[in-house]
Parts: sequence; structure tokens; C-alpha cells
Amino acid sequence: MSTPLDADVVVVGGGPVGLACTIESRLAGLDVVVVEPRTGSVDKACGEGLMPGALAALGRLGVDPPGHALAGISYRRGAHHADHRFRGTPGRGVRRTTLHDALRERADELGARRVTARVDHVEQTADGVEVAGVRARRLLACDGLHSTVRRLTGLEVEPRRSGARAPVRRFGLRRHFHVAAWTDLVEVHWGRAVEAYVTPVSDDLVGVALLGPAGVDFATALATFPELVERLAGAEPAGPVRGAGPLRQRTLRRTSGAVRLVGDASGYVDALTGEGLRVGLAQAAAAVRHLDDPAAYERSWAQATRGYRVLTTGLVAWATSPARGAIVPVARSSPRLYGSIVEALAR
Repeated sequence: MSTPLDADVVVVGGGPVGLACTIESRLAGLDVVVVEPRTGSVDKACGEGLMPGALAALGRLGVDPPGHALAGISYRRGAHHADHRFRGTPGRGVRRTTLHDALRERADELGARRVTARVDHVEQTADGVEVAGVRARRLLACDGLHSTVRRLTGLEVEPRRSGARAPVRRFGLRRHFHVAAWTDLVEVHWGRAVEAYVTPVSDDLVGVALLGPAGVDFATALATFPELVERLAGAEPAGPVRGAGPLRQRTLRRTSGAVRLVGDASGYVDALTGEGLRVGLAQAAAAVRHLDDPAAYERSWAQATRGYRVLTTGLVAWATSPARGAIVPVARSSPRLYGSIVEALAR
């Protein structure tokens, strides 16, 4: 006789994508348990700009976090800039902890259960999977860039460390500042080797995220952007500098037996295009929709991430090449092309 199951689904990782999987599961009538070692609001280094497509996906889940309206994207280098305003509904700058709280409240409202534990073992059985003492029919691994479940199930691809084909290892840093928001656009400032993402998350709080190679010091890198130095003069930091990376993560596939990788755990290119959450929410919907059909989930995952992977890979290659300095001039001289790319990523 098989051992009784504790739930239909166990979600490993209680960040935004994990909570989205939890909400999707409950909306589908499934019993779900979330396993997460951290308590309270979960924060991480990210740009915090929700594109219109991400807002629409959250709305379908019954989640509408407060924040600052975002009308579009501005690429900037020195005195030059290329702006594109979204053609339809706006996006929203939302502090990561605010987004997490809104998702967690919705999951609690729908009756999801939580277990505070760290995962160090995954056991697949004939009728499902057991992790952190929870037995379930399926496991949705949403435990981030450095996914433990991905490693334990043999789905991780070790990165190339050297050689001509080794990718440039990129990292992210983020800090908030108490300062009046000066724009309704996400500003992407292009420096010599670092990009600075400026996202207002309320009328008087602005997040600055830096993307670049290993070893970047936040204060030193920020000082290389004269426009931001002027804007932030005298502004008090709101909390510490947070970091993440290396950003590039690859997987052999997204399924193994009863396990499905979702969100950053399923593979990640870069934060350069700012659409990670939109893609993660699409994966969460697909994972629950195809819970018992791994091949269908693989196909849906590929479809949901294709545009992101192609465009982000291309832009990262450009950004890490000697032609990096041409990105803003090309965006300025080709506004229709620039706008079409922004719209494709935003929706």
C-alpha cells in the first residue's frame, strides 16, 4: 500500500514565482504546501519594474500591489537618451517586499499551507515526491538562481569557467534611496561596463540596480554616472546594498519525474531586459496547467521563454562586446525598432 500524500503539490521556494505557483494551484482546486526557510517579507536584488504584461498576469491571480506608475523605458548614455512610452496600459514600480507581501496574503487567503524548512534532500517515489517531510504528487521547484532542487535532481548544467565560449559572468546589485521620483520611466543608464537601472517604487523612494561583471562596488560604480550622482545628491539610502549572481544559469531540461523547475530555477539569461517576473508568472501558469504532462510543460516553457531568451541573449552579447557604446545611439536613430523591442518584452 502506498503512503498517503500530504498534498497534491509541494512548492519549494516562497518567492514571487513560488507564491504564483501556489496561487495557481489553489485556483485549480489543488491542495498545496509551500516550503521556504525564510519567514517574513523576502527581498532580493532586482530591478522592481513590473512590465504591463506582468501586471496583467498578477491581476489574473487576484494580486494588485501598490507602487509607482511606469509609462515606459528610457535608454541613456551621457547627454543622449532614447525613450519609448508603452502603447497600452502602464507598468508599475513595486518594491520587492511589497510584491512578496501581496502574493503571500493572496496565497493565505486561498488556504495554502506553509512549512518553514530548508530543502537538502529530494526523494522521488512511485506515486510522487517527498521533500522536507512533505509528501506530494508533484514538486514545483521555485528556489531561485542557485536552485538546490535543480542540483539535487541532476538538471543543472555546470557553467564554462574558461575558454573562448565561456560566458561573461554578470552580477546584480541594488539599493533604495529616499528621494522624490523624478521620472515615470524606467531609466537604463549605460556606462562603460555597468548598467544602472533606476525604478521609482513610490513618490519618495527610488531603487537603483546595477548590472555588471564580478567585483563591482556599488558606490564606486554609481559615481561613474554623473546624472545619477546629481539626482541622488544628499539622498539617504533606504537599507543595505543587496546582491545577486552570477545571473546566467542553464538546465538540461525542466522536468525530472515528479519535479518541475519554474522561474529562475529553470534557467536564466540576464536581468538586462527587466522581464524576468513576467516570464516566471507565465511558467507558473504552465506548470500547473500541465502538472501531469512533463512534455507539454517543456513545450509551454519553451514557448513562454523564447522571446526573452533570444532578445536578452542578443542584447547581452552586444552589451559585453566592443560595440557596447553603440546601443543608445542605435536606439535613438531607430525609434520604431527600439519601440517594437520594448513592446515585445513588455507584453
